[in-house]
Amino acid sequence: MAFGFIALVSAIATTRAAERWVYAPSNYQVEAEADRIIALMKRAKACGYTHFLLTDSKFSRVPTLPKKYFANVARVKAAAQETGIQLVPGLFGVGYSNDLLSNDPNLAEGLPVKDALFVVKDFVASHVPEPEIAFKGASLASPKGWGFVDDNLVSDDGALRSDATDRNARFSQKMTVQPFRQYHISVWLKTKDFAGGRAEIKAMAGNRQLNYTYLHAKPEQEWTQQHITFNSLDNKEVGIYFGVWGGHKGSLWWRTPAIEECGLVNLLRRPGAPFVVRTEDGRTLKEGVDYEPVADPKLGTVPYQGEYEPWHKPPNIHVKDIADGVRLRVSYYHPHIVYEGQVCACVSEPAFDALLKRQASDVHQVWNAASYMMGHDEWRVMNWCEACQQRHLTPGQIVAESAKACVDILHATAPNARTFVWSDMFDPVHNAKPNYYLVNGDITGSWDGLSKDVILVNWNSGEAGKSLPFFAERGHRQLVAGYYDAPVEKTRQWLDKAKSVHGIIGVMYTTWRNNYDELEHFSKMLDEAGY
Repeated sequence: MAFGFIALVSAIATTRAAERWVYAPSNYQVEAEADRIIALMKRAKACGYTHFLLTDSKFSRVPTLPKKYFANVARVKAAAQETGIQLVPGLFGVGYSNDLLSNDPNLAEGLPVKDALFVVKDFVASHVPEPEIAFKGASLASPKGWGFVDDNLVSDDGALRSDATDRNARFSQKMTVQPFRQYHISVWLKTKDFAGGRAEIKAMAGNRQLNYTYLHAKPEQEWTQQHITFNSLDNKEVGIYFGVWGGHKGSLWWRTPAIEECGLVNLLRRPGAPFVVRTEDGRTLKEGVDYEPVADPKLGTVPYQGEYEPWHKPPNIHVKDIADGVRLRVSYYHPHIVYEGQVCACVSEPAFDALLKRQASDVHQVWNAASYMMGHDEWRVMNWCEACQQRHLTPGQIVAESAKACVDILHATAPNARTFVWSDMFDPVHNAKPNYYLVNGDITGSWDGLSKDVILVNWNSGEAGKSLPFFAERGHRQLVAGYYDAPVEKTRQWLDKAKSVHGIIGVMYTTWRNNYDELEHFSKMLDEAGY
């Protein structure tokens, strides 16, 4: 009896993965894209792949799609049946939420602005910064007056220029700010043969970065004005840094940096993100009675629905029967744009929950798949708005509750389907920790929301020796997401660490660049590695 048990455990430990996945984003409204996926499936099947992870922004708005979309989907499904490839649609974008937010941009998570000053003139209440910021329109003709300037930046006709370097090339200044206010920073950039680095603005409060929005510095670019915004949160002093970290090639010029407290840019309007206008003596004004309804028409619509631009002219407040000079205090919420455009949704808002349920039903009706992938991934802004705060949960508990709710939705929609989820937001040696981006609190404990039938798609190669055993010990099966447009050998090194871990069901060829050049090589490596 004991010998048989030991033999069974040994067999489990040494049985290698049977599933080989391909990450395959596409746009099925385009016939050529459906053709590309069909051809890729045939090629993948020939070298042993079994599953395709499918993503498409249009999974978030199925009811709006034309007939040709479903015709292309039907062709892809037929090809999958012919090749024996199983299709796994991705849904529930609660970290990368732009696709779902295209249905309602107001469902983004919001950072709070408290008691910003607006002053009435001619029945218009306009934002007034308090106080005026010292370096608005500051000159860079001389580095003097700045907190520090790296010595590889040189003055050049009223600008600062950095030439090819293997070191940081930055300049900075500390600024006094009002807590919980929104600020706008602009700067003019020019480049020549610029490569190998990224021009950035960083607003820092101690060790905490307050903004993550990228600038756009092309390799060759004449003077172009760039913009970011940030929320000061609970800080009274912020360090503003301009520059390139870690070196770059070519030349980069900076000119006329400016910072200002700003008004209602990207104003969110939803129940859990209240908009409050009051007089300085404490009287709350009523929307539609004391002032006209307020909205930002550019919220989540530029350049198209679901995309947010960091800066545009904010709306004013049009008041009724309020005298010139009256000072108003306005509190509101706004989203933060991460990197190239990521905006996170608020899962505490009931309307977003309804959207998730609708998406599950829509996607299952279209694909009728045997497995689905949940998009809880790199959830970088969380737990600031009133909808979240009223729940009195930690971010870890919010993630756990969201995961559990989404699993329940899938179980109700597709009872026999397998459920997968990205690992990072549930991994204590990855993103499930304190001080993660603009998350208000600690994500520790998020993993408690995952039932054992949920399969983790683990991409934490840097901590594989801790991450894989953590989920295995909790009873989860795992799919290893490798490649990531890096040399195939790096995934082999990762898989070596996974050999002693129970419950590894497969490996995925994961490319963010739609680069399938290494598809056959990757499969051969899996053969050699015993997967």
